Amino acid sequence: MEFQSCVKIINEWDIVAARQLGRKISKEIGFGTVDQARITTAISELARNIFLYAGTGEICIEKMVEAGKDGLKIVAKDKGPGIKDVRQVMQDGYTTSGGLGAGLPGVKRLMDTFDLVSSVEEGAQGTIITTHKWVR
Repeated sequence: MEFQSCVKIINEWDIVAARQLGRKISKEIGFGTVDQARITTAISELARNIFLYAGTGEICIEKMVEAGKDGLKIVAKDKGPGIKDVRQVMQDGYTTSGGLGAGLPGVKRLMDTFDLVSSVEEGAQGTIITTHKWVR
């Protein structure tokens, strides 16, 4: 881990703070404006999901270097009720909030990697989504 910063998601302003942090760090790493927009859109969606469905959580952003390539790792964590049907929420067009349904499938398309782990088990509830984006 080279550098990591986290934003606690408690209210809607925290979504803005997470987006701004993501844009700042992605610019520092050397991402172009299109990839900066992709990253901030993904962060916004992840943070909004935490706010809407879990109540609270955090977005952590980490600079990475692997095999001489610069990149960014984003981890969205919450201790909410978990996702009962991961397969369903990963379908394009699926929405529970009345939105456009781009949600998590959109995040997966915007980033280079996407991993979702969620538990609805009593006492171990929550969701962790880990994504990566590499400078091209």
